[in-house]
Amino acid sequence: MKFHLITLFPEACDAYLSASILGRARKEKKISVKYQNPRDFVAGPKGSYKKVDDKPYGGGPGMVMAALPVIKAVEKALRGKKGKRVIIWFSPSGKQFSNKDADALAKCDDVVLVCGRYEGIDERAKKILKTLATVKEFAVGEAIYTGGEVPALAIVDAVTRRLPGVLGKDASIEERRIASSAVYTRPETISYKSKSYRVPAVLRTGHHAKIDSWRQTKRTK
Repeated sequence: MKFHLITLFPEACDAYLSASILGRARKEKKISVKYQNPRDFVAGPKGSYKKVDDKPYGGGPGMVMAALPVIKAVEKALRGKKGKRVIIWFSPSGKQFSNKDADALAKCDDVVLVCGRYEGIDERAKKILKTLATVKEFAVGEAIYTGGEVPALAIVDAVTRRLPGVLGKDASIEERRIASSAVYTRPETISYKSKSYRVPAVLRTGHHAKIDSWRQTKRTK
């Protein structure tokens, strides 16, 4: 599976995508991650500063990313690609990204994640990108981020862990089994400032039905 990040800051993304499970998935070629920087699609002398933003029409604070550098970056990412392709556009007003969406994206061949910055990207870019591939608009959480890189990393992570062999076995995917946010490991008792903290008794019984019931209760709280 191939992920293509359209970003002005590939170095900020690659540190996370090269570590731990995601890094191993890349080394084992279960996924590939490539970057396209919109600045590379702006004309100018080599080594010069490539401007990719400008003031918004209608006034207002901040700057807006120009449409054409973004479009050209996506075009290059998808050039020669066949199979199921999707372009992800981030917006605070978009559909909240869910596990169901991650499952759907895991069936794609190429996923392009467009990471905006500043006040956003010229809306005409999205309109034109819809002529290249399916465009899905997502929000990742309710907060506003400085750029689209953090949501993009979250989506790559969520999708990758669903791919066969990435987590070792399907049972490791929490969403597909009964799991809770409350987890414990050894030792059975921890002493801290004259107090003892023990693992819940039900988890020490070995009674799977009771343990699943306990986890379900914790999951719904």
